[in-house]
Amino acid sequence: MNGRVAGRGRRIVLWRHGQTAWNLERRFQGTTDIELTEAGVAQARRAARQLAALGPDAIIASDLKRAVDTAAELAAVTGLEVTYDEGLRETYAGVWQGLTHEEIMERHGEEYAAWKRGEPVRRGGGELETEVADRAAPVVERSAEKLPDGGVLVVVSHGGTIRTTIGRLLGLEPRSWEALGGLSNCCWSVLGEGARGWRLLEHNAGTLPEPVLGDDV
Repeated sequence: MNGRVAGRGRRIVLWRHGQTAWNLERRFQGTTDIELTEAGVAQARRAARQLAALGPDAIIASDLKRAVDTAAELAAVTGLEVTYDEGLRETYAGVWQGLTHEEIMERHGEEYAAWKRGEPVRRGGGELETEVADRAAPVVERSAEKLPDGGVLVVVSHGGTIRTTIGRLLGLEPRSWEALGGLSNCCWSVLGEGARGWRLLEHNAGTLPEPVLGDDV
């Protein structure tokens, strides 16, 4: 899926949404539609000013509120319209959704441990990571194909979905996707086009290293 015509020089910026109350509580959000906190809106506004400097050509986003409101800040600065796609939603995690990290460890410890070992696990009875990549990566690829040479696509999504999408676009084995560390709120990763496909140019950019609060529990 990561074949590309060499020399076009396109870039994909995968931008995680701003802070939510459930992030602060270390509560697994998944597809639950949680809004940004005031701090989350401020994060998005600050990051949008930085990302606008890249001169993006297009913005696509998950249709969940936390991504919609994050994308709106970049749209306001750039004047671009946002295209929403439910394929960019966070991983559906069944009964894990709404639980804190500690509750997941207590109630689903074996399942959690298997996931961390890189085994294909339907967390909470939800989606496999490969299934998330199956729905999200093609959305990103189709949008990237529409870019002009040297163009920039901003993808506003969620920590788990961004990680699986990066793994798929780089052609990494699913067992190794966990090696891509989580994204802090409103931070981003950048893929650049090389002769042999997409390359990871930046990861978790936009802040000094800090704890990741979110669905990458």
